[in-house]
Amino acid sequence: MKNSIHAAAVESDAGQVVLSFIKALNAEDFVSAKNYVKENLSFEGVMGSRHGAAAYFKDMEHMKFKYEVRKFFVNGDDVAVFYDINMGAGKNIFSAGWYHLEEGKIASFKVIFDPRPLLETKSS
Repeated sequence: MKNSIHAAAVESDAGQVVLSFIKALNAEDFVSAKNYVKENLSFEGVMGSRHGAAAYFKDMEHMKFKYEVRKFFVNGDDVAVFYDINMGAGKNIFSAGWYHLEEGKIASFKVIFDPRPLLETKSS
């Protein structure tokens, strides 16, 4: 029984960390957002990857994406999030993110989405 209570607390905490991270990004509070990630953060996305929290936040401070969480699931230190990401110019892209936590902070995450709407904008 004790292990299941601990597991539930860890799952709740992992979900809260990710949701708090996304909330800080939406508020453009990058100082607070950095508190939820490890310094050696690894990010992989459709349009590229970033290694290290400094590289990731340098891009995020410039892009200022907004996230509308549709659904999230927690399994231990892994959190899956379905969200719409507003990437500017009226482009809301349905996306899926897989976040992995270590020691209570986001160590890595991957985001996938259909990039065609973004590529159509670039080629026009």
